[in-house]
Amino acid sequence: MTCRNLIAAAVLAVVTPTAVFAASPDNPPTQPDSAAKQPNEQQRLRSLEERVKQLESAPPAPSPASSANSFNPAISLILSGLYTNLSQDPANYRITGFPMPSDAEIGPGQRGFSLAESELGIYANIDPYFYGGLNFAIAPDDSVSAEEAFIQTIALSNGFSVKAGRFFSGVGYLNVQHAHTWDFVDAPLAYQAFLGTQFGDDGVQIKWLAPTDTFLEFGAELGRGRPFPGSDRDKNGSGAGTVFAHVGGDVGMSHSWRAGLSVLETSPQNQEFSDTNIAGNTVTNSFSGDTRLWIADFVWKYAPNGNPVYTNFKLQAEYMHRHDDGDLTYDSDGALGATNTSSYDSKQSGWYLQGVYQFMPYWRVGLRTERLDQGTVDYSSNSANLMQPDFNPSKNSVMVDYSPSEFSRIRLQFAQDKSRQDVTDNQWFVQYQMSLGAHGAHQF
Repeated sequence: MTCRNLIAAAVLAVVTPTAVFAASPDNPPTQPDSAAKQPNEQQRLRSLEERVKQLESAPPAPSPASSANSFNPAISLILSGLYTNLSQDPANYRITGFPMPSDAEIGPGQRGFSLAESELGIYANIDPYFYGGLNFAIAPDDSVSAEEAFIQTIALSNGFSVKAGRFFSGVGYLNVQHAHTWDFVDAPLAYQAFLGTQFGDDGVQIKWLAPTDTFLEFGAELGRGRPFPGSDRDKNGSGAGTVFAHVGGDVGMSHSWRAGLSVLETSPQNQEFSDTNIAGNTVTNSFSGDTRLWIADFVWKYAPNGNPVYTNFKLQAEYMHRHDDGDLTYDSDGALGATNTSSYDSKQSGWYLQGVYQFMPYWRVGLRTERLDQGTVDYSSNSANLMQPDFNPSKNSVMVDYSPSEFSRIRLQFAQDKSRQDVTDNQWFVQYQMSLGAHGAHQF
């Protein structure tokens, strides 16, 4: 039901009982009074019908961003900390068979006590036409980065909106969400292997929300292509593009769902990463070519009679498939004196499935299982130096968290991480997350 219909229903609820009471058997009017009031009651009903028609023909209700804070900035601070216990040295962490750039944020982090990713966000209306936001991320190594800094339209008609600046891409389900909204301490292996944990770029996005009862959203983005799986290039035009579609709806009072399909295309140039050659030595290689990543996502939520306060359940899954096609330069820095460039073609995939159940107020438990598939990798003439391992990384996690309010959460998580061949890393995490200040509602 739209805001317009809600207002109309409220007006009917207020006026109708009065009219009914005036003509009820318990309060029968005298004949002269009834005859005198009948024209007045008809006039009131006609007036009410006109008001309902006006409400139904009024412009669509503004988006949440268009009325946020009445131009007063909403400033929020997310404080997050970790205690981490690992059975394997995190300095040697890697995902076997999935080479990553050195600046990719993958792995369980450092042992012991540490600051987890904390965030400072400032969001507000700019004027009746634009909304803006800035989100700083503070990493455990004390580095600070602008995760998001964007403007967004709030006055376009027909369901369109445009966003420009730096922002998390709308591909997939988890990618657009900030780390403090995740149901587990870390991102799934598929996100780490194919997106370097999360894909946020500088560019422009356009979305269209269809005027249908079923949720139907389409979007497209053009960006610089700076982050992995792309690479920063000094050139005109764009280095990455995305297209995505999401559909969803309700099933009765207790169930809701959303499904999506996305594709990300980028063209990295001289993208360097560390790898291990056949002799077991570390070598630096570089890739230039085209990368296409497909993402399919599905989310289903259950809350008895639509009330999630006491108990609720969320099932979430995503599947990713990446195709790299181009040239691979072995020993690109010449450290081994064996530099060689040949064609390269790789098709790899991965998925995760997780469920989170709130079994009583404040308490939740969650399970996640995930796996990567080596697929097929053709090194061409570099096959003499590099070999595809016969190994599919996997990981299983269980967590329980306690949220005494919507502003605080304490989480315990255990994971068996088999990202490295022949090595199992038993990982324990204790995490806190605290929200200070005004913070907008999270997405579905």
